[in-house]
Amino acid sequence: MANSDSTLVSVLQQRCPRCHQGQLFTHSALNLAHFTEMPPACPVCGQAYEPEPGFYWGAMYISFAFSTAIMLVVGFAVYYLLDDPDTWVYITAVAIFSLLLTPASLRYSRTLMLYLFGGVHYDARYAATRR
Repeated sequence: MANSDSTLVSVLQQRCPRCHQGQLFTHSALNLAHFTEMPPACPVCGQAYEPEPGFYWGAMYISFAFSTAIMLVVGFAVYYLLDDPDTWVYITAVAIFSLLLTPASLRYSRTLMLYLFGGVHYDARYAATRR
């Protein structure tokens, strides 16, 4: 994988905040049995992915913001595309999209939590080393 100095690209690719190379999650988001599993540390630079016990509890707030955004976007899309249907259509559409996007929402909320509040910043020296 090519080294990326861009933090935005690394967040979108769910990479280590220090070296921008190591994967944050061990399995694909499509593996519904294990999509939440993270290694204890970066396989490239050794950065701990859980700075303190219970660190990712704060990611629930970020996940709540994602869920609210999903609800609003799907609600407006249903309203405009289906010409204001019955209430059950809104509820069904929001429920389906929320369930389908749960793995992405959880993963990106954890990724943002680590990048924003983990106290770790990109360092090119760690990107060049391999353990």
